[in-house]
Formats: sequence, C-alpha cells, structure tokens
Amino acid sequence: MTDHHNSSAAGSDDGISWRNYAGILSYTRRALALVWSTHKTLTISMAVATVVAGLLPAAAAKLGQLIVDAVVVAIAANNETGAADYSTVLWLVTIEGLIIAALMGAQRAIDFCRSLLRVLLSQRVNTMILEKALTLELSQFEDSEFYDKLNRARQEASSRPLSLVNATFSLARNGISLLGYAALLAQFSGWAVVVLVIAGLPVFLSEVKFSGEQFRVFRWRSQERRMLLYLEIVLAREDHAKEVQLFSLGPRLLRRYREIFKKLYDEERSLTVRRDIWGFLFSLLSSAAFYAAYAWIAFATIDGVISIGQMTMYLIVFKQGQSAVSAILSAIGGMYEDNLYLSNLYEYLEQPASGFGGALTHGAAPGDGVRFDNVSFTYPGSDTPALKNVSLHLRPGQSVALVGQNGCGKTTLVKLLAGLYEPTEGVVSYQGTSLKDWDPTVLRDHIGVIFQDYARYHFRVGENIGVGDPAAFDDKPRWITAAEKGQAAEFIERLPQSYDTQLGRWFNAGQELSGGQWQRIALARAFMRESAEILVLDEPTSSMDAETEAAVFQHFQQLTRNKISVLISHRFSTVREADLIIVMEGGEIVEKGTHDALVALGGRYARLFELQAAAYR
Repeated sequence: MTDHHNSSAAGSDDGISWRNYAGILSYTRRALALVWSTHKTLTISMAVATVVAGLLPAAAAKLGQLIVDAVVVAIAANNETGAADYSTVLWLVTIEGLIIAALMGAQRAIDFCRSLLRVLLSQRVNTMILEKALTLELSQFEDSEFYDKLNRARQEASSRPLSLVNATFSLARNGISLLGYAALLAQFSGWAVVVLVIAGLPVFLSEVKFSGEQFRVFRWRSQERRMLLYLEIVLAREDHAKEVQLFSLGPRLLRRYREIFKKLYDEERSLTVRRDIWGFLFSLLSSAAFYAAYAWIAFATIDGVISIGQMTMYLIVFKQGQSAVSAILSAIGGMYEDNLYLSNLYEYLEQPASGFGGALTHGAAPGDGVRFDNVSFTYPGSDTPALKNVSLHLRPGQSVALVGQNGCGKTTLVKLLAGLYEPTEGVVSYQGTSLKDWDPTVLRDHIGVIFQDYARYHFRVGENIGVGDPAAFDDKPRWITAAEKGQAAEFIERLPQSYDTQLGRWFNAGQELSGGQWQRIALARAFMRESAEILVLDEPTSSMDAETEAAVFQHFQQLTRNKISVLISHRFSTVREADLIIVMEGGEIVEKGTHDALVALGGRYARLFELQAAAYR
C-alpha cells in the first residue's frame, strides 16, 4: 500500500470524529427505513415486543418488594397469632410469575423477529449491492479504490443494518426499563439515580473511542484484506492449481499470506488489548459504585428508613438499572460503530452511476455504420492515453482487421465501439448518432463481442451460449443454431448430456473443456444475437492452431457478409483476407488499407508480415 493511499484513507477517516457524531448517527434513520421496507410486519412485531420487554422488569421488581414485605407481615402474624395469611403472598407470586412469563414471551418474539429479519435483510442488502454494480461503468470496476469500496461494503454491510436496528431497539427497551427503575429508585434518593447513570459513562466513552479506532484500521487495511482473499483463491482454486504446483508457488504464496495476516493480527491484537484493559478499569468503577450504593441502602434498612422488601427491591433495581445503563450506553456505542460501517455501504451505493447512454432506439442515418471522429481515451488513474486522435469509418458489409502489438489500443477501441467506455475526447457514433445518445440496451442488441478474456460460466453448455443474448437465454433451438455457426455443435453433441451438460468443476458432474472447445463455445455465444449488425472477435481463437483459426475466421466472414465484422489477431495469414486492415501503434492508427496495399507500402505492416512469413519458410 502506498503512502498516498494511507494518507488518503486517513484523511477521509479523520472526518469520523466527535465533531461529526450526529452526522454518523444519521445512518440510523436509513437503516430503520431499510428494515421497515424489508418486512413491515416483523418490524412492528419486534417494536411491540421491545416495548413490552422494557415495561415489565420494573413491574417485576416492584412486585418483588411487595412479596418480601407480605412475607415479613405474614411471618409476624404467624408469630403473634399462629395464623398466617398466605393468600396475599400467593396472589402476588402468581402475578409476578405471569409478568415473567410475558417477559420471556416478549424476548422470544424479539429473537424470532430478529432471526427472520437477519436472513431477509442480508439478502436485501446483498441484492442492493449487486443491483448497484449493474449501473456502474466498466472503468469503475477497473479502479482499485472502487474495488476497496465494494469489498468493504460486502464484508460488513450485509449484517450491519440489522445490528444497528437491534441496537436501536435495545436502546429503546433498556431506556424504558431505566425510566421504570429510576422512578422506583427516586423514591429512595434522587442521588442514587445520578450515581446509577454516571457510573456507566467511562465504559461508554472507552467503547466509542476504540470502536472508531477499529473502524479506521478496517478502512486503512482494505487492500491487505483483499490480498488475503486473492491469495486464498490462488492457492485453493482449480484454475490456478496447475501453475501453483508446477512452479512450486505454494510455499512462497502461503508465506506471503501469513505475513499479511500477522500484520493485520498484530494491529487487531494491540487494539483489543488496549480496549479490554481500559474496559476492565472502567468496569471496576461501575462495580465500586454499585457496592457503595449497596452499603448505603443496607444502612438505610438498618436505620429503619426503608423496609426489608424495599431494600431488596432497591438493590435489585440498582443492579438491574446498572445493567440497563450499561446496555443503553453499549447500544449507543454499537450504533456509533454500526453507523461507521454502514457509511461503507452507502458510500458504495451513492457511487455515481453511469451517465453514459440516452434513450434513442434508432440512428439518424441507418446505413452509416460506425464512425470514430478524433477519439481519444485515457483510463482512470492513468496519465498516458490508450487511444489518441483515432478517426475511422466502418461500413456495413465490411470486414475489418485490427493488428498491432499488445497494448497498442486494439481492445480499448473495441470497448469504445461496444459502448463500454465513453471517449475522453471525440465522438463514437453508430448509424449517424453518438453512442451516448443511444439506449444502452438497444445499442448492445446491435453488437456482439467476444473478448480474448471471455468468461467461462459454470453453467450448462446451452446457458454458456445463451448468455450471448439474455432475451433468448433458455431458447434451446437458438443454442443449437448459434453452436452450429460457432462450429461448436459437433463436440457438444458428444458431451454426456449434450447442451444440458454442466460445465466447470465447481458443481456436481461438471465437465471441463479444452481451451479450444471453450473458445468455440465463446464463438457460438457471439452468434446468439441474431439482431447484431456488428460482430467483433478479439483474439478468441488464440488456443487454436493457425489452420483452425483461419478456417474459423473464413467461416465467420461468410456468416457476417452483410454485417460489420471486426477481427483482432496476431496471425497475419488470417487477417489478410479482411476488406480493411488497420495497423495500430501507441494508441494511434499508423496505417490502414488492404493487405496488398499495405504490403506494397512497405511500412510497419509489411515488415511484420514478412517476419511472420519468414518463420514458415
């Protein structure tokens, strides 16, 4: 992690302080609204049970006093007359038993509602995170700071809203109980109420301080935790297992994993030690306050100021009142901590969504194809343009090949063509209309792209093809047609369950394919969009031999004769048949023309072609 990153994180966390305490707690209202919208009946039930659970303890304590005093009276009557009155004691015990039963029922109701809300709310928040992800630009996913936001939101935020609501209801419940205890204790002395409240403050202040520190550590170390997760994936996933074993990477990566974990653990341990030491010291103060009050109440009983029943009640009330104060302050501290973590969720959810895309469904000039007019593009966080001053016209029915060294801007150009990025400068238009004015969904129905890093979905074969057109995701006849066009049908028919065969090793009976077979699946995916007028293959045949690749591209050109087809390949023997060859270098177009024209030009294309041709002589 760089110093710049640390200072940036620290700077942002400095705002989480006592000065902004009220601002931090503003997430409480949003969390309550989130829980309310998740399930209103459960929320109301939990609120009612909380009020009941808050009211009953003080009533039980008062009945305890009445029972003890009734017993004392009954003992005195028995000693004097030999005939004790049991009915009053029995009646009071029965009432207290009913109150305790109601209290237990209220607690059970709270636990029931909490358990169901936990499941529903976790799903709701995770869904919100995923829905937000669908609105973001591709460039945001390629930004490490954004990934930290996403990671922090996913790590804690799914549990924090309910935790915050639990803390809020706990605050309400114990607040109600404390009012009842205070009303009873005030009959003995108002100063006892003051001592009761003040004794819990040191522990509260300590907890809030260390909650803030723990949150800052959590934010500062987002990248290290993400690296831990990544190392776990590398060490324990089948797609990395071959190289990890072949190159004996396991011990080195495991050592790095342990080093990062130790660094995080050392910080966590230091914070936990300091937190527990101060918590213990301040807890001693609370205990000292209780025993001082214990002695005070006992002396008052000896002096005849209060009865034995009142003494019993006041001791219980003071002890339970201390617990209520502690619970209230703990709830406030927990709310503070939960609000800190919820700031991660809402920081992510409030990330500006993609403003790219309009509402048009038809272009102004339907036969115009695609135009790049003086287009430049620079990736976020980079100072070097990936594309510079690109001007290009791709016409319907034209096959185009992009060639050049890795990193010259070919894939970036395709991403701009597909509307995945908005140009930093210039305009990309389709059918005479800027891409930013098109409805993104409609625009992408017109474009089929298979990138060199295409996804390998652990779905059924047919679904792997069907993802090429979400509208026909489950359309088996369309799978078959697309597979035939992608030259994948032959090997698919030989699979155990044909198009219903599970692919990948993550699930039962999953079949793994060869690299070439996966690439044919990807090619078939490109042909799922029957409405597509632009088809792009970005080196998806790199696992195939030169002869197979040439046959695939020839087949591809035949199928796209009336469309705009764009091919990216390093094999010049394949791209030479294209109508237009574009040579890129350093993000710029340096040459363009037919194969024969470029060879005759004797420029960069001619030199690269000659180098490849020489290798086959």
